[in-house]
Amino acid sequence: MGLMDGKVVLVTGAGRGIGREVSLDLAGNGARVVVNDLGGDIGGEGDDLTPAQAVADEIAKAGGEAVVNGGSVSEPDAAQAMVAQALDAFGRLDGVVNVAGILRDAYFHKMTLDEWKAVIDVHLNGSFYVARAAMEQFRAQESGAFVHFTSTSGLVGNAGQANYAAAKMGVVGMSRVIAMEGQRFNVRSNCVAPFAWTRMIENIPVTSEEMAESFRKFREGATAAHIAPMVTYLLSDAAGAVSGNVFGVRGNEIYLMTQPRPVRTLHKGDGWTADDLAETLEPALRHDLYGLESTGEVYAWDPL
Repeated sequence: MGLMDGKVVLVTGAGRGIGREVSLDLAGNGARVVVNDLGGDIGGEGDDLTPAQAVADEIAKAGGEAVVNGGSVSEPDAAQAMVAQALDAFGRLDGVVNVAGILRDAYFHKMTLDEWKAVIDVHLNGSFYVARAAMEQFRAQESGAFVHFTSTSGLVGNAGQANYAAAKMGVVGMSRVIAMEGQRFNVRSNCVAPFAWTRMIENIPVTSEEMAESFRKFREGATAAHIAPMVTYLLSDAAGAVSGNVFGVRGNEIYLMTQPRPVRTLHKGDGWTADDLAETLEPALRHDLYGLESTGEVYAWDPL
């Protein structure tokens, strides 16, 4: 018996990297899987069903069941078709994992409208389209679970990724509201911020021996396979009391991430003027204000 016996899960971006490992882990725990992947490069260009088919074949070889879908998450009709395919092939849908993603990195002052829109369309709009299509089924059957992929590029920040960061923070807000609204229908929604060596990481230029050594440790200590068990757990009935949260997974480390809540309060009985704030705010909050550390500075230790 596996945690996902009898369940059907749609995984987007499932042909490579994290999506592939998630699909294999779900199948290994008894799920039947819709393996979605457009088959494009990291910029979203091209289409090739070979990676998705290879994952489905691997699942079948191990005794599981899977079907392939090559639709683009950035197209609402394609998202509807993914859900319809799950119902046609397996008669039900119990979980959705929104992994599909692209990168169009550029410094903000150089970022083009196309670079901005392409990333928002896949990560944020794509997650919405697929989740929205599945939500109708989940509400009708009064059960279902979402796992959306966010990133510390949004939660913490990374230079050159304003488009990606904006999309990934948007995903967190969307997931939270899905969780709140879905509660009455037994529908759960959580986010995972993964740290894993993937082809997206491979495209970062190595500029020093120190950086090369850090990447070597990262490649060995934080793999896509480390992410998958957390996703399987969150989709399973064992996580029935877990919804609306954000988790980080980095090698053998799992983090429950904070969500914005008041940290300190300033009150002035007769109200504030700009001059009052200029005199008071920064000194009063100095030790609680967030600095401009990047993801790499916040997570400065090697994954174990």
